[in-house]
Amino acid sequence: MIFWTRIWLILVFCSVLSCRQTQEEVLVLGLTEYVDPMIGTAKHGHVYPGATIPFGSVQLSPDNGTEGWDWCAGYNYIDSMIVGFSHTHLSGTGIGDLCDVLVMPTKNSIDLSQHYDSPKEAPFASTFSHSNEHASAGYYAVKLDNGIEVELTTSQRVGLHKYTFPEESGLKRNVIMDLGHHINWDSVLVSSIERKDNNIFAGSRHSTGWAKQQQLFYAITFSEIPSQLQVYNGGDQIGVDAAKGNNVKAIWEFDKSSEDIMVKVALSSASMANAIATLDEIPDWDFTRVRKDAIRAWNDHLGKIRVASSNEALLRTFYTALYRTALAPIIYEDISGQYKAASGQVVEASEYVRYDIFSLWDTFRAAHPLLSITQPDRTTDFIKSFLAHFDECGLLPVWSLLGNETNTMTGYHAIPIILDAYLKGHRQFDVEKAYEAMKKSGEQDIRDTDDYRKYGYIPYELGGQSVTKTLEYAFDDWCIAQMALLLGKQEEHKYFLERARNYQNLFDASTRFMRARMVDGNWKTPFNPTESDHNFAVAEYTEGNAWQHSWFVPHDVRGLISLHGGNDRFVNRLDSLFSVDSDIAGDNRSMDISGLIGQYAHGNEPSHHIPYLYNYAGAPWKGQEKIREILESQYSDAPDGLCGNEDCGQMSAWYVFSTLGFYPVNPAEGVYVIGTPMFKKATLDMGNGRDFIVRVVHLNEENKYIQSATLNELPLTRSYLYHYELEEGGELILEMGPKPNYLHWSDPEAYPPSMSDPDQ
Repeated sequence: MIFWTRIWLILVFCSVLSCRQTQEEVLVLGLTEYVDPMIGTAKHGHVYPGATIPFGSVQLSPDNGTEGWDWCAGYNYIDSMIVGFSHTHLSGTGIGDLCDVLVMPTKNSIDLSQHYDSPKEAPFASTFSHSNEHASAGYYAVKLDNGIEVELTTSQRVGLHKYTFPEESGLKRNVIMDLGHHINWDSVLVSSIERKDNNIFAGSRHSTGWAKQQQLFYAITFSEIPSQLQVYNGGDQIGVDAAKGNNVKAIWEFDKSSEDIMVKVALSSASMANAIATLDEIPDWDFTRVRKDAIRAWNDHLGKIRVASSNEALLRTFYTALYRTALAPIIYEDISGQYKAASGQVVEASEYVRYDIFSLWDTFRAAHPLLSITQPDRTTDFIKSFLAHFDECGLLPVWSLLGNETNTMTGYHAIPIILDAYLKGHRQFDVEKAYEAMKKSGEQDIRDTDDYRKYGYIPYELGGQSVTKTLEYAFDDWCIAQMALLLGKQEEHKYFLERARNYQNLFDASTRFMRARMVDGNWKTPFNPTESDHNFAVAEYTEGNAWQHSWFVPHDVRGLISLHGGNDRFVNRLDSLFSVDSDIAGDNRSMDISGLIGQYAHGNEPSHHIPYLYNYAGAPWKGQEKIREILESQYSDAPDGLCGNEDCGQMSAWYVFSTLGFYPVNPAEGVYVIGTPMFKKATLDMGNGRDFIVRVVHLNEENKYIQSATLNELPLTRSYLYHYELEEGGELILEMGPKPNYLHWSDPEAYPPSMSDPDQ
């Protein structure tokens, strides 16, 4: 089946939950037919299955009411309880937060005065079965075991609910809102509700958790005017029109018993008035139209890459991965352009769109480089959002969460994203200001950067995660050096380029691992390369061990190869990584180490570039072998189809790039290292009517090795592509075979660029 030519697929839609179809509604699903948000909801994927649009401010999804690491998005496939549908969710993070403004339909009498210790004990919670559940791009539906059918969709900033109640004699219909609902670290400081008119209710929810100062305003309205409102704080009924407290719940009752109830919930981080105004983003109660708009928005995103395959499971896995790369960051400003800044003040974005939820330790590697292809028009606004954060709190973001700097994870990785955008021609921002912000991040005196500058590495006694921080700071310094060079700042270029070599200070030639050093320069002992410690205050490596972190020198792979003693020894070391025992030592090993092949851990980001390093040592066929193994063993179209945290699109971006046949090992130089493709044809829409096509000859399960390659009908004598070659459009043809071509791309002229190359 040549899938990408099948532009419009017309399906007759009827509810998956009920045979009581009231009308035929024709939906054009297009590429969204292959999106299954249930993929990755089991085990450690940490993704939500609910409804949203690309970069949507609202993520409307079910919450199980279970605490724990595997419920960081509020939902896990192994659960059988739903306590409600909240409007904010994180996609695949390793820390839980959000799940704000929970709404749940109920029937008959509900006693909100009763005490319960767990959300699952709430009188409005309900069990459900996956056989009565459906998720697709921009849509979620479930029939609860109490008989109520729920359908969800969204616009940019408004969640739209549709509740169909069972036909029962004397049935009473209720809708509950639980502002005290929270997960993991989050706890409510104060929340409120007040009646604004007969059918508009609004309030706020202020909480602390991973986001220390989260401020959210909401407005809610119904398709039918409620007959009664009761408001509780904890178990105490405290009003009928307004209430404030740290555990506020509201229950609306409706007189009629035969009609569906629809609910609109709008959000703003700036003000209640803005949340109320945002309700007009969905001006009517046409659920089907809103869902169609969501499908159209998703097809626009998914259509940026069109692939051909007869393997339906492969198509589902690919397009769900591409879907997940557009779930973060989110549009943070409200309908007026206002938002709560990292400074705590309400400010307005001027002539750009303000984004937030930047999981930069993860997404700088491949997710942002992919978005520069699929969403180039947003890239400049991402950079302007970084600079707004810089204005608000004095530094570029590290891990920003809805107007909060969490300072989670290592490095200062807004820097490579800015450099990558500049190199790719996205320069409609204050470039000098961006460079000063980059430099200030490199010269700050927090996060152990002062010791890094003093010693040329972070001594073990002085800072946790010292090895990972040193390696990542060295890479970020290389990025600052390149930006300085591009802007003609020669002395600063030399200074930061010298700092970019600091990775060499942690390489132990006797073990060939990157190791922690003490203040006196001695190696920290004892040393076990398989040991992991998730206590970041004493850990040497972030969420990993020496086997996984010793390869992070993406700016100078040739220099790393030289430290190992040359190509042969480097290739042998890579082979060992994939073949040694997979046991992880340590009493407090990181849960994030998953998706193991030997000590290679695909379930966490530090490993993602490693299989492509074979290209730098003249053995690309070995990388092709490993990449195909990872693609086939660590991803699938099942609920457990992600081997580790999705992490705001990075896990999926690796898959998208790798199935196309290339990957940005150094994500800030506009170079893609070629691996092995999974599709007979892939077409990348590069804009302005230009397509870049990857065409693969003799592709099948056995033929994973590239025999030859041409680019625009000329032999491709190097094992990498430049971004400008993609932008110009053209055709890459890869001929595959069942056995390695040991000579193909084995000469030094074929190696991808590196800082230690003579011409760099």
